Amino acid sequence: MSDLPKMNNFRTERTGDGILHLIFDMPGRSMNVFSNEAIHEAEAFADWLKGSDVRGVVISSGKPGAFCAGADLGELSEAYEMIKAAPEAERDALTVAHFAPIGRGFRKLETAGKPVAVAIHGLALGGGCEFALAAHYRVLTDAPETQIGLPESLVGLLPGGGGTQRMPRCVGVAASLPILLEGARFGAAEALAAGAAHAVVPAGRELTAAEAWIRSGPDPRQPWDREDWTPETGAALHAITDPVRARYLRETGGHFPAELAILDCLDRGLTVDMDAGVAAEIDIFKDLVQRVEPRNMIAVMFLGRLDYDKRKRKNALPEGLETFGTAVAAAMEARTGALGDLGTRAAALAGIGAPAERDEAVAQAMADRNPQWFEDPATPEEEAAMSILSAAAMVAADWRGRIAEEERNLADFYCATRAGFPRYLGGPFTFYATYGAN
Repeated sequence: MSDLPKMNNFRTERTGDGILHLIFDMPGRSMNVFSNEAIHEAEAFADWLKGSDVRGVVISSGKPGAFCAGADLGELSEAYEMIKAAPEAERDALTVAHFAPIGRGFRKLETAGKPVAVAIHGLALGGGCEFALAAHYRVLTDAPETQIGLPESLVGLLPGGGGTQRMPRCVGVAASLPILLEGARFGAAEALAAGAAHAVVPAGRELTAAEAWIRSGPDPRQPWDREDWTPETGAALHAITDPVRARYLRETGGHFPAELAILDCLDRGLTVDMDAGVAAEIDIFKDLVQRVEPRNMIAVMFLGRLDYDKRKRKNALPEGLETFGTAVAAAMEARTGALGDLGTRAAALAGIGAPAERDEAVAQAMADRNPQWFEDPATPEEEAAMSILSAAAMVAADWRGRIAEEERNLADFYCATRAGFPRYLGGPFTFYATYGAN
């Protein structure tokens, strides 16, 4: 047997009867996340496992309060800038090369021919949940803090490590939609009832339960890799996904591509085998991650929200934040009013202010726009919408001396959640930095 690959983010322990414990334990961090290094280490481990002599693997966390919080979104933002800096003809291949290893590694793990169990206490979100779904047996503790979920859509992304394929195969398409599209989570009992977990035990007994399953001599194949697996039929699948797609188009105007991309993953992936499904997922992911909306939403709806929540708990929000948000809302409202009926139509088209339902065909056309409307406004309504947003950007420009650069994601989050600025565009500071205030 070859030596284990060198790993900085995982450590291993072996029992006397050949069970290998793979312990996710990132150095210097209180919470595990899937950094690029951790992703490549997981794939290297899966390559090693196929030729190993171990009886089986139990995956767990070395952190006392959680399993894994998901992807390293800071690295993802850096990857976006790297991809956009490359020549356009090279971007698709570069994106796939950068992001495919996580899905490829998880697929190798579940097909290595060794039974793999995962023991989860605390949060397993995003890539952490996808890691768990790639195991053949999932043990969760009954603690309230133990939850699994795929919240990528909340920051404009889709689960790119097989989550759009495994979750619906585990729990059914309809039951997977709140997890995939709305950021909902399963608690332990809910996961067990739905089929996302196999056992729920008191905290402290999860490793014993996972080991016991390995010792039972289980079939080291996922249900979808067995001969009796039946893929979804196209008609049955579309009967579920088509009405959901129509509702999202009406509600969002086609401005939030992540949910539509997730539905594309279901439609393209669930009627074929897992290898083809994972290939479809990364193909759709590569297009989504090159768009500007995920970059905006990561900066504002994730990093900005974290900063806002942290500073609010400490009663240390930036001075004048509410005044800033009020000024942004007032500027957009005044510009909308000055434009009359055109301004009303423009605000509705762009999702400025109060939400309004849109015509599905119009929303689908907006979703299919390339480049997006705000990158190349082509109608009077789009030009007017840019004018309304520019009014908010002018407020941001005036406030640059009062809101420090490190506080601007926080301020954008405030405006996106309280002042009616469209979330997919980030916020007035983000908009100003990209498009100016003309």
